[in-house]
Amino acid sequence: MKYVITESLAAAMAPFIVQYIPVDRYCKLQRGGVYPIVSLYLDNMDWRLCRESITGVKNRFKLRIRSYTDEPDYPRFFEIKRRINTVIMKSRARVMDRDIEALLRGLPLPPQDYKTDEKALNQFQLYMKSINAGPGVLIRYWRQAWEGEGDNRVRVTFDRDLCYCLTREPVVRLGGGGWQRNNMTKGHVVLEIKFTGKYPAWLSHMAKCFNLRLRSMSKYATSVRQASNERWCGPTISDWEDDG
Repeated sequence: MKYVITESLAAAMAPFIVQYIPVDRYCKLQRGGVYPIVSLYLDNMDWRLCRESITGVKNRFKLRIRSYTDEPDYPRFFEIKRRINTVIMKSRARVMDRDIEALLRGLPLPPQDYKTDEKALNQFQLYMKSINAGPGVLIRYWRQAWEGEGDNRVRVTFDRDLCYCLTREPVVRLGGGGWQRNNMTKGHVVLEIKFTGKYPAWLSHMAKCFNLRLRSMSKYATSVRQASNERWCGPTISDWEDDG
């Protein structure tokens, strides 16, 4: 469940959230209580996966490689994010930075000194091959998060300073040049609520108390839409919407 909210509303909500679930363990380790996320999204030359997101295809998927640092000795994660009607499912495989380029060429993972989910990795490559996908755009932002424990895992996140960088390079990076700010979220916070079981009553109370309104918001699709509108990539979004 996604919302786009103001900074003042986010500041008011944070003390409410922490009454029910604690601050995420990774946020506790960071100065300022937030951590960076960067994802390299894959798509084909016609931006098929982005197009399916924009036109509202119910059963769709995204392919991305996620990282939390530019340090080469920390893992990256190959992720498939699938949407089946209103349910979101994610699978991920841990790899090292040195293996990304070969894996994106469709080569098998060579013998390694680390463990990974080979089934998820093979599935990622299968999905990638099925649409001839390659690197398309980097998405970067800073995350503040809370997470509960138990069977009905609840996670609430605030994402800020959303930026994108069009690229065809098999490189996942937080730094470097070419970054553009996503204007749709400028001065706002992207709120996401994730849960695995029954929708908790306190979340319903929070939505009512703070007058939250659900909003369809894809960090990936809105970034590519902006790049298209600014003539950084093609085809144009209007062409896609007319087709849909």
